[in-house]
Formats: sequence, structure tokens, C-alpha cells
Amino acid sequence: MTTGTNVATGLRAEQVRAPSGRLIAKYIPEESDYPYEVRRSKVEWMDLLDGDAKAYGILRKAHTEWPKTTELWREAHEPGYLCRGCNLPMYEAGWFQPLDKGWVFFHHAKPNAVMLALDGPVREYGRSMRVSGDRLALTEVHCRRCGSHLGHHLPVEGVHLHCINGTSLKLA
Repeated sequence: MTTGTNVATGLRAEQVRAPSGRLIAKYIPEESDYPYEVRRSKVEWMDLLDGDAKAYGILRKAHTEWPKTTELWREAHEPGYLCRGCNLPMYEAGWFQPLDKGWVFFHHAKPNAVMLALDGPVREYGRSMRVSGDRLALTEVHCRRCGSHLGHHLPVEGVHLHCINGTSLKLA
């Protein structure tokens, strides 16, 4: 995999090849040059995350947690959810969609809370996905204030939902 800067956006991204050989750019928060309101060094991020390297990997390197890593996927929590990286309100409990998949699902985010980017295959288990063509590209969801990776926007059981890593959220 190689990295490069998109001249139009100033965002750094990995380049991942789909089975067809086409390049897919992958947004990596810690490599972004985008002027987010909240910016921290790696040391500051690790301090905020209590030294949790897995959480750092999810929020700052766009990794995906394994299903059922946190308990947030089981039920809605009132009044809602905040970005773990900057406390920006992200999702309301009423938008929670209960699914026994192991991640936290929502119908949508609060206005002006998230940004979207192109994402490549999920590193931890993406190579074992049996898909053809260029369907490894996903729509990544990240916090518009600090750039932390939240998860993906994708079709699940016929409905487009935000599929969010519980590690990326905290309760309001």
C-alpha cells in the first residue's frame, strides 16, 4: 500500500487495490491535513484514550473493531452518544437501530456532526470478504470536529445505516 496527498482536498489517504486492480483511496485520520477544529498530537490522543492502542487504531487509523467489542450495540442509551475524541454530540438514542451484528447502528447522525469519505477494505477481515469487482469501497463516517473514524454508512438488511464502532463513542 502506498500513501499520497490528494491535491484537491489536502487529505492523505492510503491507496488500496480492488480485485479488479483499480485504486481505492482510504481516508486515514492521523494523516489528514484537513483543518479540523480539534487537533492533537499522537501523545495527546493516547493520553485522552488512556493509552488504549486499539482505541487509537480505531479513532485515528480508521481500523474497525471486531463485532461485539463493546456493549453499546445491544440497546439504545438515552439521551444519546458523543464522539469519544472530542465530545461532539453525534447520535440520538431514538435513531438507534437494534441489530444483532455487534456494532452500533443509527439511521442518521445529528446535523453537521459527521463527514464522509471513501474507504477501502476493512483491514482486520476485509481480505476474507468474498466480493467481486470494486465493491470493496465503503463510505467511511468520521467526526467533522476532530476527524476521528466512527464507522461506515452502508446498506444493512435493505436499509442504509450508520454502522458505528462502539469504541468511537461515549454516552452523553
